[in-house]
Amino acid sequence: MTSNNNNVSTSRVDFSLILILLLLFLTSCVAIYSAQSTGQYGENFLIKQIVWYVIGTGIIVAVVTLDSDQLKKLSWYAYGFGIFLLGFLIVAPTSIAPVINGAKSWFRAPGIGSLQPAEFVKVFIILAISRVIVDHHQKHQIKTVQTDLWLLGKIIAVTFVPLVLVMQQPDLGTSLVYISIMLGMIFISGVSWKILFPIFGAGVSFIGMIFYFVLWHPDILEKLLGVKEYQFGRIYSWLDPYNYQSSAGYQLTRSLLAIGSGETTGKGYGTREVYLPESHTDFIFSIVGEEFGFIGASILISLFFLLIYHITKVGMETKNDFYTYICVGVISMLTFHVFQNIGMTVGLLPITGIPLPFISYGGSSLMGNMLAISLIFSIRYHHKKYMFSSDD
Repeated sequence: MTSNNNNVSTSRVDFSLILILLLLFLTSCVAIYSAQSTGQYGENFLIKQIVWYVIGTGIIVAVVTLDSDQLKKLSWYAYGFGIFLLGFLIVAPTSIAPVINGAKSWFRAPGIGSLQPAEFVKVFIILAISRVIVDHHQKHQIKTVQTDLWLLGKIIAVTFVPLVLVMQQPDLGTSLVYISIMLGMIFISGVSWKILFPIFGAGVSFIGMIFYFVLWHPDILEKLLGVKEYQFGRIYSWLDPYNYQSSAGYQLTRSLLAIGSGETTGKGYGTREVYLPESHTDFIFSIVGEEFGFIGASILISLFFLLIYHITKVGMETKNDFYTYICVGVISMLTFHVFQNIGMTVGLLPITGIPLPFISYGGSSLMGNMLAISLIFSIRYHHKKYMFSSDD
């Protein structure tokens, strides 16, 4: 009987996810150590990253004990706390919320460093939207156009409040992550495609129109919205980086040179020739590309595919709708992060300052991602408990 109980307990631990995180951790350590060895930094980011990983592991251990009902109860409290932090950040004095690179996005915590509440709010939004969808379907079991529109409105409202607060910082990259989470969860919320198709079609058309005016008629946007032409520098430098390599296109051209020079197998660990500022954060993929080449970069991308596939598998296996929606939210968040970060380092997408999950240096980003992954550990843990409950 004791042996059976041990097997039940062991089966509830997601060892596959642990292995994936361990590989990402090792990759992060290797890349950050190489990035900080260029001599441009005076801090030991590797040690700090290891500390953040340890703290993140503690978050996983704490959250994994929470079951579906407890997460539902905490979802609105977490969301409200996140809104409070984002709101307080706007009015907080610069002594505790300094302006860094033109953005007021961090709290200065003595002995810890800078903490960015917007990173944690990503997870709070996932929990809140999941709760909204589950509660809606329990209340409205018969679907109509009116109920679908009502659900869509609630999901947008939940996302809109933190979105507006983050835009006040301003932080475009995080705002796009919030939108990607919302869109991903809308797709699986049960809202009729008869409603979604016209809405998303209009959204895509609007974005296309904005790009058209930015590229060919920026003067019209300046007159209508008060936007200055220099504010489109990131888009211009993205489309023609070498014409802006002395200014807005500098980071991208250096990244392209680093990744391209790595060729197939890379230059070897620690053998870097291309200087790239802040390479330990948003452009850490360039480190991997230069030192380990196409093969090393492909292995890293494959790790992310495995992570997303694993979360998808967890979401499909669970019989709890609330858990499924959480999985979709986490997948939307991580997929956008990976696609946007790697896309911007190779010139496929504009630079937005979004870090590479679990690889880039950054305490707030890493802890936010670990908090999201802790929900997956919790789902797996309690799902297994349900499956083997007859053995208890």
